[in-house]
Amino acid sequence: MSQPKGTPASKSKPKAKSKKPFVIGAAVVAAAVVLGVASYQATSPDSKKSDSASSDAVEPPAGTFPELEKLARRDGKDPLAQGRADAPVVMIEYADFKCSYCGKFARDTEPALVKKYVDAGTLRIEWRNMPIFGAESEAAARAAWAAGQQGRFWQFHTAAYAKGAKEKGFGADRLRELAKEAGVADLDRFVRDADGDAAKAAVKKDQDEAYGLGATSTPSFVVNGRPLAGAQPLDTFAQAIDEAAKYKAARTAGPKGTGK
Repeated sequence: MSQPKGTPASKSKPKAKSKKPFVIGAAVVAAAVVLGVASYQATSPDSKKSDSASSDAVEPPAGTFPELEKLARRDGKDPLAQGRADAPVVMIEYADFKCSYCGKFARDTEPALVKKYVDAGTLRIEWRNMPIFGAESEAAARAAWAAGQQGRFWQFHTAAYAKGAKEKGFGADRLRELAKEAGVADLDRFVRDADGDAAKAAVKKDQDEAYGLGATSTPSFVVNGRPLAGAQPLDTFAQAIDEAAKYKAARTAGPKGTGK
């Protein structure tokens, strides 16, 4: 995981570099929970034993919190999301375009998740901008949002996370180049949108949501209310998605498939 030094988050969270980077705020759930622990539960031997448990037991996967599941917006017109709005599983991603580990996830893991789960209608991915590396992070976040206003967010996402892209920086000219590479049709509008109040408000909304959860590092994820920390292996995400989908199906079916 990437962690900026000297950010407002790190000042208010003196233990941000510990193995407990994601604390659920009291406003969301009374009991404080750390993402590091939830992440461990996702891959622990005990959690894998749940596959052999009785199919009649409808229990949420370990480390799942109903309060966090409500964070899914499920807005069918959200340009910063992909997948069916009514998909059984929603994965919320809090990320920064200057974050190396976010880039690793975007290049090495996310495409496989899209192919296996998004395209099949099982998963919806909702992006949340969480710029934590200063002015260029903020500018890139607003630019990504602006690209989304012309239906090119995910293309911009791909261009900004391409190998070596981060090293070129995210100055104004570079962001315009990325928008052009992403196929943004009206570049002048893109620049206006990126500098506008709506972009700033949208980024702040996402950022405030992340900080409200206690997230201090990127990438951070919530899979149907189950927090996961960092650019973990594909199998970790696959297991979380499979378990969430299985639970959702069982909950929808009701006891012994009654549908109640």
